[in-house]
Amino acid sequence: MRTHHRHVLMCVGPRCTPDGERAQAMFELMGEKIDARPELSIKRTRTHCMVACKAQAPVLVVYPEGVWYRVEDEQALDRIVTEHLVGGREVTPLIFHRLGSGDTGLLDAKEAACT
Repeated sequence: MRTHHRHVLMCVGPRCTPDGERAQAMFELMGEKIDARPELSIKRTRTHCMVACKAQAPVLVVYPEGVWYRVEDEQALDRIVTEHLVGGREVTPLIFHRLGSGDTGLLDAKEAACT
């Protein structure tokens, strides 16, 4: 495995787009955009459902930052690659979740109800 400084995981469906086709196409496009930047040391991984279907678009997560993005179209993907992966600046309007934040109280209540 090559040295990498970031790991990008992207959901390819099937729930975020019909049959996951658009999500798979966005994953492939992301690969082209990353490969076109030889200065980037990024590991790219395709995942299946990340249980974030409310995003209504493919989900892309950047680690080690732990930033979860909605990738609604190619313009969003361009911004994530250019601004975050190259420029080191998060694309705030596209973020819907961050590592270490969330509705853990709600999840704890659901887990308690299931036991």
